[in-house]
Amino acid sequence: MTHRTTPPPRICPDCDGFASVAVTLGGRDGRGHLHTITARCAACDGTGLVRASRVREGARA
Repeated sequence: MTHRTTPPPRICPDCDGFASVAVTLGGRDGRGHLHTITARCAACDGTGLVRASRVREGARA
């Protein structure tokens, strides 16, 4: 009996797997820290992966 393997995770095509980045806004505060914001990919909600769509067997166009 063969074992079912899980399919490999699919990388998000919009962000290529780099779902969250820190963007510097320029300038520093009084302590010398950079002002940064975190930007997330809207397509994968910051995970870097997309869900695999199920394919129905026998259902063809």
